[in-house]
Amino acid sequence: MSIASATTPDITVQDVPSVRPRTLAAVPPLEGRARARRTDAIVNDLRDSLRAADAHDLTCQLIETNAAVARSMASRYRNRGIDLDDLEQVALLGLTKAAQRFDPSAGHDFLSFAVPTVRGELRRHFRDAGWTVRPPRRVQDLQARIAGAQDRLEAELGRSPRPSEIAAHLDEQLSDVVEALAADGCFTPTSLDATVADGSSTLGDLLGGEDRALSHVEAKVMLDPLVRGLSDRDQRIVRLRFYDGLTQQEIAEEVGLTQAQVSRVLARILADLRADLTEHPPAA
Repeated sequence: MSIASATTPDITVQDVPSVRPRTLAAVPPLEGRARARRTDAIVNDLRDSLRAADAHDLTCQLIETNAAVARSMASRYRNRGIDLDDLEQVALLGLTKAAQRFDPSAGHDFLSFAVPTVRGELRRHFRDAGWTVRPPRRVQDLQARIAGAQDRLEAELGRSPRPSEIAAHLDEQLSDVVEALAADGCFTPTSLDATVADGSSTLGDLLGGEDRALSHVEAKVMLDPLVRGLSDRDQRIVRLRFYDGLTQQEIAEEVGLTQAQVSRVLARILADLRADLTEHPPAA
């Protein structure tokens, strides 16, 4: 995603031509009280501004002064499957929208107004573009609501809320909340190269490989009752051929037959087993 493609129905970043990555980078970042004082001064000037051109310039200054805040918010979402550069552009878009919609005469603190907008843009971007495995839309929507509820409940409770508390807060079924919380890994599934335990093994090392014996389990379950119905001599020939792996000549020496006779016996046994499987398939 590029900043040029990030649009909303009523605003684009191009609507603020002076807000460019080069411009924002050139403005010395202010921190803490210095940024707050500068923001308050700009808001006061906006409140007193009569000319549209002056208001536009002041709005750009408001964005430039608080761009570091937007970037800091974006950095909290790093390592979740979306490049940090893209996240910063989304955060700056949210800051731009907040600055242009801000009413300086309402008496509100600018950052108190802007932060929810920036956070909403970031979460919306994750909801729409950040899924590696896309769950149902209802799960995506519920997870966005859960994220907001977690922030509020953490502030109220002083700890991370339980799924049951989130469900009660949102008036949702606990099972739906648990499902949405479990979908968090859909953003960035755990890499098979990730180390586990003592760090000497990866997750991929612990995954089981193909077990060739499993392919014979169904055949064994189906054939065992039929083989038990054979005569003792036929059962012995089957065991020698298919379990012990003897050749027809070796079987002939074991049971006192010729190799040709063993061949005919095996052909008859297999034909009888196929017929029994076709006519009387084992119960599920």
